[in-house]
Amino acid sequence: MRCPFCSHTETQVAETRESDEGDVIRRRRRCLSCDKRFTTYERAEIALPAVVKKDGTRADFEPAKLRASMQLALRKRPVSIEQIDAALARIEEKLLASGAREMPSTKLGELVMRELKRIDKVAYVRFASVYRSFEDVDEFRQLIRDI
Repeated sequence: MRCPFCSHTETQVAETRESDEGDVIRRRRRCLSCDKRFTTYERAEIALPAVVKKDGTRADFEPAKLRASMQLALRKRPVSIEQIDAALARIEEKLLASGAREMPSTKLGELVMRELKRIDKVAYVRFASVYRSFEDVDEFRQLIRDI
């Protein structure tokens, strides 16, 4: 760690404390050159993959967009906010666990459909009908049969 006062590269950790939530570590450091003290904070950097759309463009993963599309499918359905939050958390967990830097939007859509199918079948059918853009009624019937 470089000293912010004199830019010396050697510092000594005088004290280390973890936050109450356990997600941040605070370190008090002392510069071995100028003897000044300063504080640093460590936190995990969470990098969700970029979304590769069907046309090949890339966009940052936006949890708010995902929530909005799920809420649209779940409109007027008896599903609590806690269930939606849990489903979103499972999706983000799967994205993080994949370790991928990019994720095709089709794969993300499949993750959303899997979660919707788990929490509400009607919302699943609503989302799938838009996501898969059915060409005829037979495809729609087949989806309902599969449920």
